[in-house]
Amino acid sequence: MSASIEVQQPVIVLVRPQLGENIGKAARAMLNFGLTEMRLVSPRDGWPNPAAGPAAAGADDVLERAEVYETLADAVHDCAHVYATTVRKRGVTKPVVTPEEAAREVHQAAGRSAYVFGPERSGLETDDVALARAILTVPINPAFASLNLAQAVILCAYEWSKGAQLAQPTVEELLPPAPQDELEGMIGQFEQLLEPTNYFFPESRAAATRRTLRNMLTKPGWNSLEIRTMRGVLSALGGKRRPRQQP
Repeated sequence: MSASIEVQQPVIVLVRPQLGENIGKAARAMLNFGLTEMRLVSPRDGWPNPAAGPAAAGADDVLERAEVYETLADAVHDCAHVYATTVRKRGVTKPVVTPEEAAREVHQAAGRSAYVFGPERSGLETDDVALARAILTVPINPAFASLNLAQAVILCAYEWSKGAQLAQPTVEELLPPAPQDELEGMIGQFEQLLEPTNYFFPESRAAATRRTLRNMLTKPGWNSLEIRTMRGVLSALGGKRRPRQQP
């Protein structure tokens, strides 16, 4: 599934962001979890900001599509569900939800939703919080309740993504386990190399030692490539050293 997904995304609204680098990092956090719609309210240094691009680390599409508004009310004009992210209620009585609870509501609700984030230094003002329908906060160490902008965005984006069924990053396909005859060949090669060293002496313990060796070698679940590699190692260790060729 691509970053631009079918389910309705929440809008990420940055209110009076101060540094272009932080806007770029927020865009990167958004795109990591499938969010692409960013709105900026009165960015301090104007927009576009040349410092945002490098910090976005490839999330250029988010920055290029970002919309700028003068007020928060304008930025969320089409959103029925607005969440103000803050660690304090600031004297405003509203429902308080976690990122997980907010994400669940966003997926279930009709109409557009927005996550609103305040300036890096001071956070959202009381009037900003008053405009929202709910307060979004995270359980956090009260002795150090400071998240940077990108961290706050990524927490919300990640929780939302869990309900969006994003595709997992491509991983290397695992090879199937090797057939038993290949495994027996490797075990036999181990025993053949160990015999001349009297490894299985005394004879009274030989059967138990061979059994332990077999148990060790059958635990990993070798695939054919791994067995061929290991047998090549054994052949090299058991053979004569080849002279190095001069360059």
